[in-house]
Amino acid sequence: MSILFSKKISFTVSFATLLLFGLANNHLSSQSKTKQLTQQHQTVQNVSFTQQEKPLTQTGISLPFIQSAQILATSLLNLLSAQQGFERDFSQQKIYPSGQNLISASTSYAVIDELKKYKFSVNGSQVFNVGKLPAAKINFNQKDLLSVLSNTRKYYQDYSTQDPDILRTGLLETKGVTVEDVLKTLDFMIAVLKEDIANRRTTRLQDPNFINANFKVIKWSAYNPKSRNQQQLRITKYAVFTHVGSQKKTSTFNIPIYSLKDNLAIDKFYTRYTKQDVLSGIYEPGGKEFGKVEPLAYLTRNGFEEALMEGTILIKFPDGTQGYFNVDRSNEMPYVRGLKATAQKRYWYFRKVDAIKGYGYKIDAKISIKPGVTFAGDVLNIGLGKVIVLEHNVSGRKQLQMGVIADTGGAFLPNLHQLDFLAGIFQNQKDFGQHIGNLPDYATAYILLKK
Repeated sequence: MSILFSKKISFTVSFATLLLFGLANNHLSSQSKTKQLTQQHQTVQNVSFTQQEKPLTQTGISLPFIQSAQILATSLLNLLSAQQGFERDFSQQKIYPSGQNLISASTSYAVIDELKKYKFSVNGSQVFNVGKLPAAKINFNQKDLLSVLSNTRKYYQDYSTQDPDILRTGLLETKGVTVEDVLKTLDFMIAVLKEDIANRRTTRLQDPNFINANFKVIKWSAYNPKSRNQQQLRITKYAVFTHVGSQKKTSTFNIPIYSLKDNLAIDKFYTRYTKQDVLSGIYEPGGKEFGKVEPLAYLTRNGFEEALMEGTILIKFPDGTQGYFNVDRSNEMPYVRGLKATAQKRYWYFRKVDAIKGYGYKIDAKISIKPGVTFAGDVLNIGLGKVIVLEHNVSGRKQLQMGVIADTGGAFLPNLHQLDFLAGIFQNQKDFGQHIGNLPDYATAYILLKK
C-alpha cells in the first residue's frame, strides 16, 4: 500500500470519525433537554466493528442515528474499496447495531477472487432465502454420497489449520450460518447414511419430508453481475475422460503433462511461465528450464486441453497399464472467461493419484470424490462441504438431485450463479454428451443445514 493511499485512508477515516462524533453530540444534546437528570449518568457504548464482539446495549443513541452511522460507515468502506482497488477482505467485518430488539443492519458481503482480492459486494438476501423442498424423492447413490461426505468431513478435521480458507463463513454468514453448522450437517448426514446402509434400507435422506423436518432449507438464487435476470443456477457438467497416452513422446502423443519437483519448486519459478511458454519446450532437452520438472505422460493436444479443463484424466498406456492424473499446482495465472482454451495462459502441473480428486490445498490432501454426488463450486464465497439439492423438471415431473461442494476451479472464483456437476468417467465427448442429455442446464438450488 502506497504512502499516499495510506494518507487518504487516514484522512477519510479521521473525517468520518469526527463527523460521527459530531452527529452523536448533537443528537445527545437535543435529547438531554427533554430527559430527566436521573438519566444523565447513562452510559453510551461503542458500536462494535469486530465479528467476535457481541452487540452492545446503547441507552443514549436512537435507532435512526445508529442506522445513519452504519450507512455512512459502510458507504465509506465501499467507496474506498471500489475507487482505490482496496484489496482487504471485508467479508469478516460487520457493523452491529445495539439494543435488544434491533436487527443487524449490515448484510452486505464483499465477494473475493482466488487471490483474495475484492471483486464486488452483494446483499445476502439477494442470494439466500428460506426455502422448502418439494414432495419428490431425492436422487443419489447412497454409498457414493457417504464417501464424499466422509472425505470432506475428514478434510476439515485434518487440514483446517493448514488451509484456513475452509474456515471462511462466506456469504452465508449474512444468514447467520457458521462453519460449525456445516460440520454439524456433515456429521448428521454421515450418521444417518451409515445407519440406513447398515440396516439395508433406503436412506431417510432421500425423503423430502425428513429433510424439511430436520434441516434448514436455504434457497439459492443465482447472482450474476453480468446477467441480472438469471434466477436459477447454471448447471455445467464435467467429467473424467479416458485417453490413450504414451510414457514417451511420439509423433501422435507429443504434448506433455508435467509434475513439479518439490525440491526445485520452492522459489515458484513455474509462476513465470504461461501455458504457451511451457508448450514451446522450456522444460524439454535444450530448454532453459530443463530438469526442473518431470514428464508424467504425453497426450494429444485435445487430450491435454481436456485434462487442464477437467482437472483429472484417466490415461491408458500401450503396455496395458492405466492411471489417474490430477492437477497439482498452477502457474497462478487467472482463467479468463470467454477466451478459448488454447489461448488461456493458465497452466496446471499434475501428479499421479489413486482416485478422482476434488478440492485440496495440496495434491496429497485433495478430497477423493465420486461422480453423481459431487459439485465444483465457489469454495471461498459459498464454502466447502455445502450440501446441495437441485430441483428441475423432466417431462413435467419434479426431479431432485443431492450432492456436495467438494471441488472447485478457476471458473468458480468468484461465482455465485453456477455449479459444475461431476457426471462420470467417459470414453469420449459423444458418450459424455449422451449421458448429460437429461440433466438440466439450469436448476433451482437449495443448501441444507442441520437444524
